[in-house]
Amino acid sequence: MYYSRKRTLNDIPEELTAIWSCTNESCNGWMRDNFVFLVQPTCSMCHSPMEKGEKLLPAVANTSPIQSKQ
Repeated sequence: MYYSRKRTLNDIPEELTAIWSCTNESCNGWMRDNFVFLVQPTCSMCHSPMEKGEKLLPAVANTSPIQSKQ
């Protein structure tokens, strides 16, 4: 019998998370709001403006001590 050490996707809890999405239609860039360091971020892939939204994602905690938005 085989036992995998990896957690299955069903074991990871998901929550509705605030994100920033790229406004460029040809780019699919996005980032979690709690990992952004600017009040109005730009896309790191195409440098277009980003807009706020929500997405159902696995729960992740940002424990960085320097999480202040400028």
